[in-house]
Amino acid sequence: MRSTVTLLEVAAAAGVSVATASRALAGKDRVSAATVVRVKAEAQRLGYRVDPIARALREGSTRLIGMVVPVIGNPFYSRLLDAVEQVSHAHGFELLVADSHADPTEEARRLRVLAGRKVDGMLLAPTVSAAARESTVPMPVDVPLVQIDRVVGPAAADFVGVDNALGIGMLVEHLVSCGARTMMYVGADDVNNSGRERWQAFGAHAEIHGVTTPPPVRDGFDVKTGVAGAEAILRMPERPDAVVAGSDLIAFGLISRLREGGVSVPENILVTGFDGTDMAQLFYPTLTTVVQPIEAIAYEAVQFLRSRIDGSDAPWRSNRIAPALRVAGSTTR
Repeated sequence: MRSTVTLLEVAAAAGVSVATASRALAGKDRVSAATVVRVKAEAQRLGYRVDPIARALREGSTRLIGMVVPVIGNPFYSRLLDAVEQVSHAHGFELLVADSHADPTEEARRLRVLAGRKVDGMLLAPTVSAAARESTVPMPVDVPLVQIDRVVGPAAADFVGVDNALGIGMLVEHLVSCGARTMMYVGADDVNNSGRERWQAFGAHAEIHGVTTPPPVRDGFDVKTGVAGAEAILRMPERPDAVVAGSDLIAFGLISRLREGGVSVPENILVTGFDGTDMAQLFYPTLTTVVQPIEAIAYEAVQFLRSRIDGSDAPWRSNRIAPALRVAGSTTR
């Protein structure tokens, strides 16, 4: 028995043209909801399967989006990838994911590989500020690219991410309201804009509120940076009232090492995070943190990318979305 069902047969069974059947199965506009339901029902009944190669040749589109992130294992990027995939799928795109391992050279290679797979567009969370600009140079000019979460610069490509300054300001104001008068910052360095912007915002808001700030510890957005921050605090003759951590992972490492050193959070010192990962609500104590609007970031980034895929030549756009403060056990005595 013949195993391959053609689009022509689906169209005939549904009583529509081949073009209408194609649009209905692809989720395109200009097809009524009733027709979409009928065509999909007949396709399922007949066992029709879309041939992605034939469709790409027919439409001039693979319906694929590529995405490169620095560290897939980071809980924040895991959530962001999940949100982007859901939005992409809702618009009829599949997502191909690559991990740059925070290596600019590997990032450039992954971008070239995805371009070779003929993706319609790409989302990139740049690894570093200076080298990431170079990584976008070898990109084919006909592959649209949108920066997500991190940004090289406004002249590189469209960008969607969180308002880092607003988020850090929320944390400092909250800690001041809790009675903190000395605050230490433990975060990432200036390798990417997120580390730089959060550190600069901390300094600006600490100055506004007259907060005393001991020397910071700055390295990466990881647990070991938090551990290093805790080690520095344990050596201090006078410990700060509070610590603003540049990410939830940093806060987890910091709190765990402080606990090992006999310093209790929040009884002896207040600690905040940044990202709003699921683990922040499971960790003990639960973590006061800035919750990134991941679903909104994913939606806006895909919308930006779709407009570029559709041929928009508007000036580069930048959208920094406001986060929210979630108060929890690490600052509640």
